[in-house]
Amino acid sequence: MTSKPTSWARGAALRGLVALPLVAGLVTAGWLLADRAPEPAPAPAPVPAPVAQAGPSVLEVSAPVKAQEPGQGASGQGGKSPLRQWADQLAGPLDIPADALVGYANGELALRSERPSCHLSWVTLAGVGSAASDHGRGGGNLLGLPPAQAKKAAAPDSASLAAGRALCASGADLGAGPGWWKAIAAYHPGSETELFRQRVLGMAQLYATLSLDPASAGSARVHATRFALGQLGLPYVWGGNGPDAGAAGFDCSGLTKASYDSAGVALPRTADSQFRALPPVPASQEPRLGDLVFYGSPATRIHHVGLYLGNGLMINAPTEGQAIQIHTYHSNGDDYAGAGRPA
Repeated sequence: MTSKPTSWARGAALRGLVALPLVAGLVTAGWLLADRAPEPAPAPAPVPAPVAQAGPSVLEVSAPVKAQEPGQGASGQGGKSPLRQWADQLAGPLDIPADALVGYANGELALRSERPSCHLSWVTLAGVGSAASDHGRGGGNLLGLPPAQAKKAAAPDSASLAAGRALCASGADLGAGPGWWKAIAAYHPGSETELFRQRVLGMAQLYATLSLDPASAGSARVHATRFALGQLGLPYVWGGNGPDAGAAGFDCSGLTKASYDSAGVALPRTADSQFRALPPVPASQEPRLGDLVFYGSPATRIHHVGLYLGNGLMINAPTEGQAIQIHTYHSNGDDYAGAGRPA
């Protein structure tokens, strides 16, 4: 796994200062977002002010998709349990320490017995571990537990059990969207609840996908997706190319270009030029992780682009006044134009 670009570290500092909101009003259909603005057309003249255009405007509540089952059973050859073998095989592709991965899996297995109706998945615990502490790297609080509880539950297994019990405490079904969203919000209340929940969802979804296709972990599309997830919470900036280029954040195609630049794949700068340069994904197929999803008119101009995450979600720099966030990629009445495959 390649190391994270320096822009991620710079972005982490900026994200702590971002005042632009992630949308927090949960409604029946999802989170209402402002209509995304078209990006600036390439021209030497001054960039015009954005004009809102129709596009998907909700994040529908969802839970991460089903992941690879943790190994279970008695120890086999070499004295390793199936669970340890499972963790050792996935630790590298997922970029999660094997001990932490065993802990997350044991949290799921324990809660299956204690709270079978909760349907807690190890990928949710792994998403929490990523958002709270980067899986305890550097000796941090693995799952962001309250200090007194974290002191008692320092080992990955005990921390995962404590976190699992907290997530399942309300009796919610974490296998369904509404229960999952409420459980994560209750686990991390406060001013950054929405950003935390977005980070958990994004990484949990990535881990679920990679657990089913670990051979893809080193691909450009996975690297680009990890980069884009690392920008959650940065502000939308009209014409912005990100912290490395001196901007506080990105616009839509600035984010997709920077994501693939980080993976060594060069893309054109604007949404329209990216749409016309990439091989199209057949309309009969769902996009896959890392595909770019486009909005506008293929016959005239494509005005917006996002990076597909899976499970009907994309990573999106939506419009002025909004942070980079996860968003439903296709809704009734939008001007979705199709997907392209950079790698």
